[in-house]
Amino acid sequence: MEKANVYFTNMRTVSMGDNLLQKLQKLMLAAGIKDIDFSRKFVAIKLHFGEPGNLAYLRPNYSRAVADLVRELGGKPFLTDCNTLYVGRRKNALDHLGAAYENGFSPFSTGCHVIIGDGLKGTDEALVPVPNGEYVKQARIG
Repeated sequence: MEKANVYFTNMRTVSMGDNLLQKLQKLMLAAGIKDIDFSRKFVAIKLHFGEPGNLAYLRPNYSRAVADLVRELGGKPFLTDCNTLYVGRRKNALDHLGAAYENGFSPFSTGCHVIIGDGLKGTDEALVPVPNGEYVKQARIG
């Protein structure tokens, strides 16, 4: 197996210089995002919108930094995730969108729309083969 390149940056903001969002964009550029042809293509930015009342998710301003760079490179970005299998605030698309908006992931704060990948009830999916899958032969992808 080929070794993967790992890119990182110092996220400290103690001294004057780039802020965290600028560092994220520089990191994406160093990793080669400009080598991807985004021209007039829909670009899914997959992330976890978080459960309301929880803090275990990236803040919306980071998704804005990614969306802005994708748009600058000619793409049409949107944020996406799939509904959960467990019962909760992200079990269906309407409640999921409500949770996303409650946690700040609105088109106004992120600069792009939110689309739930597996549809209204979480049942819109495609079966994708997993080559050489030992335990999973196919995956259900929203």
